[in-house]
Amino acid sequence: MSEIKLGILGTGGMGRHHIGQIMKSPDADLAALCDLSDTNLKAALEAVAEHGGEAPATYRDAAEMYADAGLDGVVIVTPHTLHFEHGKQALEAGCHVMMEKPMVTDSRDAHVLADLIDGSGKVFSVGYNTACTPAVSLARDMIRSKELGGLQLVNGYILQGWRNATIGQWRQKPELSGGGMAYDSGAHLLNTFCWTIESPVSEVFCYADNCGTPVDINTMITIRFVNGVYATVMIGGNCPSESSAVTYVFDHGRIELDGWGGGYIRAWRGNQEIEDLTIPGGDSSPVLNFIDAILGRAEPAANARHGVIQSELMDAIYESARTGQTARPASRG
Repeated sequence: MSEIKLGILGTGGMGRHHIGQIMKSPDADLAALCDLSDTNLKAALEAVAEHGGEAPATYRDAAEMYADAGLDGVVIVTPHTLHFEHGKQALEAGCHVMMEKPMVTDSRDAHVLADLIDGSGKVFSVGYNTACTPAVSLARDMIRSKELGGLQLVNGYILQGWRNATIGQWRQKPELSGGGMAYDSGAHLLNTFCWTIESPVSEVFCYADNCGTPVDINTMITIRFVNGVYATVMIGGNCPSESSAVTYVFDHGRIELDGWGGGYIRAWRGNQEIEDLTIPGGDSSPVLNFIDAILGRAEPAANARHGVIQSELMDAIYESARTGQTARPASRG
């Protein structure tokens, strides 16, 4: 018998991806699916069947799912601006929660949710894939150990044909998405920065171009972290050639890695490349890490604290883009 019963709230494309991840685990039972769309629910049931599973119960109302399905945990994959209410509802229903990125779209809500999580005794994780990759974990370990000296500068970019791929979808509706490419695919890269640098944000300056859409497509961002690290970020959502990279500059070397998927890492000590990098562990996924955390076998790779730091960063990014001025998180204004 499976140890934990999981549900998925939101069965669009990413929700269906998580179905496959849950069904990889011998310790989890996919017990419920919830979505307002009959089309999405039908596609999700087909995905379950393709993975050889039995059809879970389906719901169109989250409260009914929590009341009836006896869930231990839920994976929330709904539009960004709904995350706060959906996360709060799930915690109040007694569920462990994995929230797809971003955690929320307002840093005030991030702090409220973090306080609720602290008092709940429940596992809470944010679905950032790079936090579950050996390459990005190694980069964080090397920053923490200062084996290359102190971290000074970070530069990174992410490119995707996001503008054209999301036309007509909720991702280009600000009332549901909270923003554009920076809040969606760009959030993975920004989380790589926040997760490895491990410092709140001091101030931000941002230029943004909507490229004729209702939301940001291209952004250029400069960040100063409280610990003194400076970072620059290029997020390009109107490029048909996908790519991402991050460079960390230290007193005595540098690191280069894939900041979107964690697919590679290289490092230099002085001017010599380190040929024998010891990369920890194997690849996981946010859902498999979530299951392990519920069972006490791991810590959540990206937790509420990471969600708060990134939420403060995102608020500052959009404030700066709107005002044309340097922005500071409210707690450091």
